[in-house]
Amino acid sequence: MLRRLLRIVLALVAIGFLGYGLARNWDDTTTALAALSPWAVLGSFLAVMLGQFLMLVAWREIMAGLGTRVPLRVAGRIMFVGQLGKYIPGAVWAYAAMMDLGRDHGSPPRRTFATISLGLVINLGVAISIAAATLGSLEAVREAWYLVLLVPVIIVCLHPKVLGWGLNLALRLARREPLESVLPGRTVVVAVAWTVLGWFVYGLHIWLLTGRTDLYLAGTGAYAFAWATGILTVVVPAGVGIREGALVLVLGPVIGTAPALAVAIVSRLAFTLADAALAGVSFLLGRQAAPVEAPSSAAVYADQNGSGSTALTPDRNLSGSPEA
Repeated sequence: MLRRLLRIVLALVAIGFLGYGLARNWDDTTTALAALSPWAVLGSFLAVMLGQFLMLVAWREIMAGLGTRVPLRVAGRIMFVGQLGKYIPGAVWAYAAMMDLGRDHGSPPRRTFATISLGLVINLGVAISIAAATLGSLEAVREAWYLVLLVPVIIVCLHPKVLGWGLNLALRLARREPLESVLPGRTVVVAVAWTVLGWFVYGLHIWLLTGRTDLYLAGTGAYAFAWATGILTVVVPAGVGIREGALVLVLGPVIGTAPALAVAIVSRLAFTLADAALAGVSFLLGRQAAPVEAPSSAAVYADQNGSGSTALTPDRNLSGSPEA
């Protein structure tokens, strides 16, 4: 009961911060919308939605590789509903919400934690690599050359043995049981491929908003650079303000400061609305899949990998008692 109440409170707080972000930028947003083609705005929103879906496919692939296989609608409920926590100040709320939702559908918190962490590392590595490959000639990106140094580090960290060691170390520090198995190398490759495809779909929304047919690759790299900058600023909820500033910094010299600002504002609006829409749709679709404790869903999750009963039951703390 207490856990359910806490979940409701966190969801309401997340929606409140999401609404605050929209209200704060309302005047600029309406001005930007008036200057843009409605078809471009609609197309950018649909591109963001498709990109988010491809990221979900990659995320579900990682979770399956770790031993928790769930339908796509259930993975969407865990990921899209849980990630609303990113709008709350602090870096733990999205993790906590997604781990809690994952437990309802047969994923022990340690597996969901590992899935989130690996998905973030892959996303960051792909984003920085795309930015480096497409924006190397821009002064603003050259000044942030040190971010490129993260790419070989991330590649090394994605090796299955290094990855397993790092994730189990993090789990031990969090006083949770280690993972039962190492993520297969094939799963990493497939997840990276889906993530790369997702990023190039994301690039479509910047391309549509700029109205420049020659800026697809540059637009993709610009958003990748802005997202990576925002995600590395962990103290700001969802990178609000940081991401927009980085996008204007990169696009401004190419299309002008005012158009770049309009693109940044509408891009934020598209992602915020996509987060809300996908969370709502996933919540409704995910409710069709009963929680793992329900007898009717036992057969669906019975084939999940894991050692003993830990694959389908909550983690236990170091004393052996079930966690609250």
